[in-house]
Amino acid sequence: METYSTEGLPRRARAAAWNELYSRYMAHVDFTPANQEDFHAELRLSRLGPISFARMTADRTSIARTSRHIGRTSGRLYSFMLQSHGSGVFAHCGHEAILHEGDFTLCDSAAPHSYLLDDASEVVMLRVPADVLRTYLPSPEQYCGRRLSATEGLTGAAAAMVASLCQQAERGFDPDYCNRVAGHVLDVMATSYAMGFDRLATGSAVVSGRHMRVKRYIEENLRDPTLSPCGIAAGLKMSSRYLRMIFSISNETISAYILRRRLEECAKQIRDPAWRGHTITEIAFAWGFNSAAHFARSFRERYGIAPRDFRRVEGN
Repeated sequence: METYSTEGLPRRARAAAWNELYSRYMAHVDFTPANQEDFHAELRLSRLGPISFARMTADRTSIARTSRHIGRTSGRLYSFMLQSHGSGVFAHCGHEAILHEGDFTLCDSAAPHSYLLDDASEVVMLRVPADVLRTYLPSPEQYCGRRLSATEGLTGAAAAMVASLCQQAERGFDPDYCNRVAGHVLDVMATSYAMGFDRLATGSAVVSGRHMRVKRYIEENLRDPTLSPCGIAAGLKMSSRYLRMIFSISNETISAYILRRRLEECAKQIRDPAWRGHTITEIAFAWGFNSAAHFARSFRERYGIAPRDFRRVEGN
């Protein structure tokens, strides 16, 4: 087992030092702690055959992985994220999962995500190479960013198993049994997801996979103010008609999806104390809006409150 901590890191540069450490041993992301100097976090890494565990505890912080980070990463991993203590809000592939103790969500390292963790949170990550996971869960992309509730099917048992195995892996596993145990773990996780998302599992894997590819493209380019259905079709080398057909399995148009996701990202940053130093207009323009009036009107239509009032109410 390897253990890394903010203890001993210089207070004034603690957030930056932790970012560098986490990016070196886990994945390229940006941590933005609510308290930049008095921020505490710990990361424990262990292995179980072809899969690996990462157990992270942290004070209140926001974590963001963008297309800039993804471009610096080789190899694709899927991570089952267990909110083992505390709570968090995980946004990924167009979904927002509000996670409480015992809930899971699935993360694709090839797509952007954000994670807002409350104080005293602990997250256990079960990290699986894409080719390994697909033998157990053939279309993992359709589950990314969705909340698998602790009360759903086998999820409670799966959460207890993952937490227990993580601690056992940290102490050391008999290498003769690692691969066998890893296979059983992935079987249980695949069954939990199949039971929890039975409706998704019955859909077309091909259409679902292409739909997620479109969403991933949108997420990677969400900050681009010129993002449009025509540009997406050109970027993915498909006709606009085929793009609309692929996206029709959703209950919203592509333009509506883009607007909703931009508003969601803006709302997260507006209510996050770590972004108090940025104006609302700066946040809106950073997420692809190019008109303050259009942003304010769209925000009020979605949330029923002006952005400035939203910041005052939600920031408390």
